[in-house]
Amino acid sequence: MSKDDQIAFETALLMRAAAVETELRQILDARPLTGEIARPERLMAAMRHGVLNGGKRLRPFLVLESAALFSADNDAALRVAAALECVHCYSLIHDDLPAMDDDDLRRGQPTVHKAFDEATAILAGDALLTLAFGIIADEATALPTERRAALVLALARAAGAGRARERQHERGAAFGR
Repeated sequence: MSKDDQIAFETALLMRAAAVETELRQILDARPLTGEIARPERLMAAMRHGVLNGGKRLRPFLVLESAALFSADNDAALRVAAALECVHCYSLIHDDLPAMDDDDLRRGQPTVHKAFDEATAILAGDALLTLAFGIIADEATALPTERRAALVLALARAAGAGRARERQHERGAAFGR
């Protein structure tokens, strides 16, 4: 890769990350979404702490670049990318918990269970996972209903038990006992 190509890649990565960050800030603001009763302040703060704490946003970048290759709707792709980042951040929050990796820091900041507490971290991770499915299923993700349903199913399968098993295997833990 030439120096110019590297600069172009890094610039594109930063630009896509900024767009995803803006989308995530909007999704995670204090206003309840349609159908939500409330957005508890402490829970939302914990969710924002786990999501809006930096990171390269490589997974969303790949979603956005792949969508661009096929001339897909950028706004819809941005929402799908944000949903994928919510799943990624959920997994990081849960991986940092005392029962898992017991990490104190993530990206130089206290982990969610250290900044808040363990129960709030569990709830924040769970809420991010379910939020991801809601983002994709929402009509605001301007894709045909069948495509949104297919994306929800693909995400559920990718983030479900098969992925949990992979994470356990990475740790060398005996799974299924």
